[in-house]
Order: sequence, then structure tokens, then C-alpha cells
Amino acid sequence: MELQFYGANCFRVSGKGYSIVIDDNLAKLGGKSVTKPTDISLQTSLLTNPPKDSAFNANTPGEYEISGVIIHGIAARAHMDKEAAHTATIYTIEADGARVAVLGHIFPDLSDNQVEEIDNIDVAIVPVGDSGYTLDGQGALSVIKKIEPKIVVPSHYADKDIKYEVPQAELSEAIKTLGMEPAETVDKYKIRSAELTDSTKLVILNRLK
Repeated sequence: MELQFYGANCFRVSGKGYSIVIDDNLAKLGGKSVTKPTDISLQTSLLTNPPKDSAFNANTPGEYEISGVIIHGIAARAHMDKEAAHTATIYTIEADGARVAVLGHIFPDLSDNQVEEIDNIDVAIVPVGDSGYTLDGQGALSVIKKIEPKIVVPSHYADKDIKYEVPQAELSEAIKTLGMEPAETVDKYKIRSAELTDSTKLVILNRLK
């Protein structure tokens, strides 16, 4: 399984026979959509319309099995939701012997049931941009401690080429709060089970242009 980053909260998770694009709202943020007609498309917010051209779309909680990939959507309170609302969806993606969690713009107080559903994650994609819009470094750290991923990949931080609705914090600021030195900075990250350890590592993905 391989991860690529396109800016904001948009990633491609791919492997043999499948390609999943997450939160491709790049056209609304001054960029271009990267979703292809053969892609599986996931959105972490119920309020986001999926791209028109994709093989499969989902933005709601549920269980999906497509092209040998097991996708589990978990209802969650979005960062800007009122307490009783759940307009966000956390996804776990399982394929090729690896498990990825995509958190989206969630409120940091995960329940025990949510933590149990996420369970045994290799890589967690975690927004860190703050400004009241999404998790800040402290909120991200709280979630990381609860779900205990082996690898953390930060997303949704300041980028001069991304026109956010609300200005986001610099990645360097979030890293200081996380208290984690990046283990590596790469254009693509390939999950290799043999290289994963019990200690959580921070991996920075360069934005593909």
C-alpha cells in the first residue's frame, strides 16, 4: 500500500488493483481535482459533495468492500459540530496487510467505541491546521495517543498554493506541539510491515504538484 499527498486533506491510497482518493475538494481550494474515473472516492464530511467522475463514492458511515479493499466508515463529531451532531466520517482502509485511518476534521474527544472501531492502525492521516477549523497540534496529539498508530502523516496545514477558507497553522508549529521529529520526508510513502515498530513515527509527505 502506498500513500501520496496532494495538499489540504487530499490523499491517494493505492496498491495492486485499487486506487482510493480521499477528500478531493482541491478545485474549491484553487487547485485541480486529481480523481480519475477508475478511483474510489471518499469524503470525511457528510457536507461535502463527492467528485462526479469516480468508480465509487462514499461520504457516510458504513462497511464497504471494493476491489479487495475493506473500508469502514465511522460516524464522528466534526470539529465545528455541536455536541450531538455527527457530520464527520472517520475511515479505516485495509488492504495488502496494512491498515490506514483517515481522521478528517474531527473533534478530538473520541469515544471508547470509536477507538475500538479504529483499532490496530499502521498509519493515521491527521489534520493539524487549527484555527478553529480542524485539529491543532494538541488535539492531534490527544487522538494519536488514543489510537496509537505506528506512523503519523500530518495534513491540512498552511500551504501558499492552497486557498483555505480559514488560514491554517504552519506544519513546523504543529510538529513542535506534537513533540515528534520527522523520521523521514518523502514524495510517496510505501507501508512495509517489516519496518513498522511499536513506537510511533512521524512521516512528512511532500505535496505532489
